[in-house]
Amino acid sequence: MSIVSSDIHILLEDPDFAMIEKPAGLLVHKTTSKNKEEQTLADWVIKTYPETGSVGDDPRARPGIVHRLDKETSGVLLIARTQAFFEYFKKLLQAKKVQKMYLALVHGEIKESRTINVPIGLISGKTKRSTRAKKMKMIKEALTEIEPAETFHHNNETYSLLRVYPKTGRTHQIRVHLASIGHPVVGDKLYCGKKLESFGLNRHFLHASSLEFSTSRGRRIKVESDLPEELQKILNLFVD
Repeated sequence: MSIVSSDIHILLEDPDFAMIEKPAGLLVHKTTSKNKEEQTLADWVIKTYPETGSVGDDPRARPGIVHRLDKETSGVLLIARTQAFFEYFKKLLQAKKVQKMYLALVHGEIKESRTINVPIGLISGKTKRSTRAKKMKMIKEALTEIEPAETFHHNNETYSLLRVYPKTGRTHQIRVHLASIGHPVVGDKLYCGKKLESFGLNRHFLHASSLEFSTSRGRRIKVESDLPEELQKILNLFVD
């Protein structure tokens, strides 16, 4: 999947931050030597907002980037344009005062809202995360709230559209937690398995739909992002 700058939409600009819409297929920043030549969101950020070159914990690698989305997850992402705001937003995240809402389509039926409060760790020797592998490292608390939005029946299978509210920000958190309760995200090759129906998606059905927080001056900010066309087509398939 080739990503160009026109695929990245600016949803809101402020002197302290920008809120953008990240497309699926775009890595937020380089993580290993294997992807050192791959275009990333960080490359776009430094060109679009040069001031971010001095913002963040590691501005050279992650200019202005306070939180991340997985490569194949689309949706709302915030970029800090000043170091003061970077530190402020980071504290909001740590205090769980940033409300993030994702839309996820999963296999199976989920009838009731629930909270998944299970630590996540990195499986030794792999990039895959787990909640119960025998050999795990970097184990951290992880909390995710889920709320059923709609249930679909298609070709003798059942799918649930969920509103998901991650309260912590662990790598692959939503995907790992949903897979751990037997409801993996549609199209997630890492945690779902290739045998399950993916509807031809080259990505998983997970979209950061909204992000809400208060500025230091008390202004309440909420930015929303519509489902990308390729995900909306699947929901349309269910109701046609």
